[in-house]
Amino acid sequence: MNIQRFIRGCFALATGFILYSLPAQGDVNITNIPARPSPAWLRSSTIYEVFPRDFSKAGDLKGVTAQLDRLKDLGVTVLWLMPIHPIGEKGRKGEYGSPYSIRDYYAVDPNYGTLDDFKKLVAGAHQRGLKVIMDLVANHTAWDSVMMTNKAFYKHDAQGNIISPEPGWSDVAGLNYANPQLRQYMIAMMKYWVRTCDIDGYRCDVAWAVPKDFWEQARAALEKIKPDIMMLAEADTPDLLTNAFDLDYSWPLLHALNNVLEHGASAAELRKTWEQNRRVFPKDALHLRISDDHDEARAVARYGIEGALASSALMFTLDGVPLLYNGMEVGDATESGDPALFYKLPIFWQPKERPPLRDIYRDLIQLRKDYAAFRNHTVTWLDNSDDSRLVTFLRGNDKDQFLVVINLSNRPVDGTVDLKNAAGFSPVDIKGMNPFNAASLPNFHLDAFGWHIYHRPASAMAAK
Repeated sequence: MNIQRFIRGCFALATGFILYSLPAQGDVNITNIPARPSPAWLRSSTIYEVFPRDFSKAGDLKGVTAQLDRLKDLGVTVLWLMPIHPIGEKGRKGEYGSPYSIRDYYAVDPNYGTLDDFKKLVAGAHQRGLKVIMDLVANHTAWDSVMMTNKAFYKHDAQGNIISPEPGWSDVAGLNYANPQLRQYMIAMMKYWVRTCDIDGYRCDVAWAVPKDFWEQARAALEKIKPDIMMLAEADTPDLLTNAFDLDYSWPLLHALNNVLEHGASAAELRKTWEQNRRVFPKDALHLRISDDHDEARAVARYGIEGALASSALMFTLDGVPLLYNGMEVGDATESGDPALFYKLPIFWQPKERPPLRDIYRDLIQLRKDYAAFRNHTVTWLDNSDDSRLVTFLRGNDKDQFLVVINLSNRPVDGTVDLKNAAGFSPVDIKGMNPFNAASLPNFHLDAFGWHIYHRPASAMAAK
């Protein structure tokens, strides 16, 4: 997805919640339907998005394989590879072109390497206990795609000309899912990569623009090959999560976060957005929690270093599955969105004047692995003394309870959280973060963009 798609999505989110509250699929109320069960391995995962062109100096698949040990040490469990296919030349944008303008779904971009290189990457990831998902661009192809030999695969205007799927997407041509043969072609291609390379699933580009029944057909076909396959929708469309997809993008929350940190909105908007989202999605729906990806300027550029870290603390402790993007763990600020997507801008792995971000991310990831309380759907939002700057909530189960307190402002704050029983909490030690004292709860002090995580075991809860 490029930035125009994101802007349009954010506008829809900002103005269209009322539409989400309407019944889906005729008279069926989507909120009364449970989300499809996700693979057991997914809920405890942290996804790492890789742009192979920029990930290493060589900018190829071998460059990703060479860093698998480092990624495993970081703690991530799923590698999402942005498209690895040959990029179209006709109508290409920029020097290298968008990886989302695909010439041949069955091929590997020779600039990235060979099919064997990709097989070795997937096998190496599996040997280290990592899953690998591919980026699937099902909505459109390059203008010089090998599929252009069958014009019926594409959308046409009234004059019979093949058209782009959206205004501004001049480098791609829209696919026509009213054509059963196209559906067969695309499903066969998806099955090919699962069978040939043993991939573990797909991140599906602009999934909202492709008919839902196609995704359901594809899902059913893929599950016959790999029952625990995972599918991530680049969408925030509630009914996609009932049968087709395991999780989608938490765009509403990202949009709210941008409003808070870039435009001075109240931090209360985050809680309001989360609660609204919970009301309109299927029960137990799973969302990708993002503060940084390839469609945005880097979080450290948008929010500043400390603001980006506070945002990650939020996304890694809420419900859902968190995402790290391509050097985010070192605070890389290299431009990433449109138009940088069309050029080669390698990650700067040693930026100056950064806190120990890698250690912090490693500990946040490990916290989610160690405690099931972070992997359920329960989030209990708590009132606090200044909800214009603070977010406060509990994550818990029958074994553990965690209190999360985050200051989303650039000023220190002395605050109070509405916690009926504050006894028994102790600080969670995150390497690279300053120590703090839990004894003062429900009162606390936070530096600008500061955050604390407190832990209370069930034994302490039962004793009070």
